[in-house]
Amino acid sequence: MKAQSPFLDTLFLLRQEECITIFTDLLEISRKEENDAAEYLETEFEKERLEFLSDTISYDKEAAVWAAKVLYHSVQLHLIRQDTAKDLDTLVPAFKGKRNISAILSADLSLRFLPQIILALQQTDPEDRLIKLLENILAQFHYSAVGFNLELENINWEEELKDSTYRKLYLERIVEKKSYQLAEIPYINNLLIAEFGLYKDVFWKELKIMNN
Repeated sequence: MKAQSPFLDTLFLLRQEECITIFTDLLEISRKEENDAAEYLETEFEKERLEFLSDTISYDKEAAVWAAKVLYHSVQLHLIRQDTAKDLDTLVPAFKGKRNISAILSADLSLRFLPQIILALQQTDPEDRLIKLLENILAQFHYSAVGFNLELENINWEEELKDSTYRKLYLERIVEKKSYQLAEIPYINNLLIAEFGLYKDVFWKELKIMNN
């Protein structure tokens, strides 16, 4: 199908309806589209911030727009692949900004949908180089990959989760996604068990209590 702004339509449909639309061409994203997307995502960020109530975590426009472009190109590249192999690193670039809590949560507005895209790509071609590019992005922004089978090595979880707001959100997503892979890491397991308290079986009866 054709649209006035495939980029914005992709973001809106994914966030509002959790569905995707494949357009006829992989069109270049205009500066106006980037600015419109930045404004839309800022509004979405502020809505979500009402849930975690933090005045110290601000919206990171650069991270949000970068992630949105990665998501859009990944969605379209699922089917539109003619003459794109040489452009993959340009269409799906690594993040060049500062990775902090603001960047992580701003990028998550879009990156949380990447695991679904990767699964679709794996079904089509498990050797697709795009899969590795997206996995590398999620390894850096792994909050968006909670619940997805991703190799996470050499992470200092005590340092990673030192911010109380980010830690709360990360633990909540682990519980929501029932990510045993993360919940059975001793440090995270101790945090979860402490949060559950006497109601551990209510929140997650099957979760094992790990020893350090």
